[in-house]
Amino acid sequence: MSFEERPITFPCKDSWLYGILSLPESTVSKGVLIVVGGPQYRVGSHRQFTLLARHLAAHGVPVLRFDCRGMGDSEGDMRTFEDLEDDFRCAIDKFFEEVPALNGLVIWGLCDAASAALFYAYRDRRVTGLVLVNPWVRTHQGAAKAYLKHYYITRIFAPEFWSKVWRGNFNYAAAARSFSEIVGNALAGKEKIAAIENAASDNSCNLAPLPERMFYGLNHFTGKILLIISGNDLTAQEFSDLAQGSREWKKLLASSRVSRFDLAEANHTFSRREWRDQVAVWTKDWIRSW
Repeated sequence: MSFEERPITFPCKDSWLYGILSLPESTVSKGVLIVVGGPQYRVGSHRQFTLLARHLAAHGVPVLRFDCRGMGDSEGDMRTFEDLEDDFRCAIDKFFEEVPALNGLVIWGLCDAASAALFYAYRDRRVTGLVLVNPWVRTHQGAAKAYLKHYYITRIFAPEFWSKVWRGNFNYAAAARSFSEIVGNALAGKEKIAAIENAASDNSCNLAPLPERMFYGLNHFTGKILLIISGNDLTAQEFSDLAQGSREWKKLLASSRVSRFDLAEANHTFSRREWRDQVAVWTKDWIRSW
């Protein structure tokens, strides 16, 4: 199916935001809002967001990808994923204005954009679906556990590691310090971890830990959810470990409204073409299934 792409400009508070609308000749009833996470803009790493938007539009799904305030071409001060509520709302308002035939919207987010989507989605009835890709649930303790479980064990059995040791190029002192620090974080009590996270937060020191706030958002969202997890990514593994270690998380993710796909070899940003293409196909098929 043919589609057109056109630039979109819309206000958010005192700033102008910029995006690209990919609009098919005829559209399905749902659109996709691609939200950018981290220090990047609407094209995405390896052009993933551009390619994803075009793939969906070629199959009848309208897509808006945009730069949040302070990123890419958009005006305003740069902000974290904790503070994107106004950006979401303004982008969705503009999307429905441009495509009035829509009766629902899916937010697609990678990493901390997925976390931001969970904070927002349950508050807006227009959002009927979420695609959460390698969600960011980072805590000092969770990151340390993921590093021990998924990095060190793999590293010990890697031939290049032992080759480095035999050549005398391995820094035992630095490795010991690093390992000791990681183990300390992994074993730290909940009170210590909460204190560290609250002190580091740019927002209120009364905020609950990130995983708890994400669980709240997911639990209160009543729409469909697609979860995509990379197998070769510590961020994704930290999320998987969190979910597997919690009865509440497992129960929530076992719901009939949640679909999950795992891409065993893929890294965090799906840097290979076959990985990006697979994510695009999964997204398209899931959207058209309900």
